[in-house]
Amino acid sequence: MPRHIRKGDTVFVRSGSDKGATGKVMKVIVDDNRVVVEGVNVRKKHIKPSQTNPQGGIVEKEMPIHISKVSPLANDGKPTRVKFETRADGSKVRLAVRTGEQLGPELKKAKK
Repeated sequence: MPRHIRKGDTVFVRSGSDKGATGKVMKVIVDDNRVVVEGVNVRKKHIKPSQTNPQGGIVEKEMPIHISKVSPLANDGKPTRVKFETRADGSKVRLAVRTGEQLGPELKKAKK
């Protein structure tokens, strides 16, 4: 199944407690259909003291949210859907449905 959201995309949160927020995708968890978005779904985690962190303490950490709750932002800053297109030279790209602009780099290079 093609991934409409990729690492590094700027996304808009459509639902949930962080509805309306925007952020950059830090990680995509393909097996669970979840993404970690910078500054969204931040939770406090209690860390035990260890050799690497002798103090321990409470750390704020972004937790994953379901991929259906986010939409990529087009170049004009508004959320859009994504479609895939194969160009005449054989390269494959992601396009914003609303504007028709290319999102990110080519996914698959043309064969020579």
